[in-house]
Amino acid sequence: MKTKKEHWLKKSYQKATLETKLLVVDQILNGQISTNSASKKYDVPRTTITYWLKKYSTLVQQNTGMSKNDEIKKLRERIEELEFVKDFQQDIIADMELITGVDMSKNSLPKTLAKEIALKKKNRLKENGSINVLGLANKPSTNDSRPNKSNK
Repeated sequence: MKTKKEHWLKKSYQKATLETKLLVVDQILNGQISTNSASKKYDVPRTTITYWLKKYSTLVQQNTGMSKNDEIKKLRERIEELEFVKDFQQDIIADMELITGVDMSKNSLPKTLAKEIALKKKNRLKENGSINVLGLANKPSTNDSRPNKSNK
């Protein structure tokens, strides 16, 4: 049994230079080294490295000059753009499924997207009344595509 109280001494560290800080942060952000490895390699506490990373990220954000409101606005615009692309792609898939009669989306897409495409197909059929309105009525048959010899 221990009768003597052991006092744990706090480990002292040397002050890191700016170059060392930037080197450590750069290596961590580039994925060359982990925070734990950097802590051991450069003899710096992990909490200090985490602090450096936070400081660096705020410094970069200040240098880019983008406020949080600007960033939110930009992200909202990107979301709108991606939603437009998604709707366009779903329209194409719905049209192809109506034309070919094959349900491609059920087998290859997540259920939520497949349901959205099925809803688009139903709406197309309601609007147009039949598949022929999609352009198949004007498509020439094989007999119509042959040149007519009697018209010469």
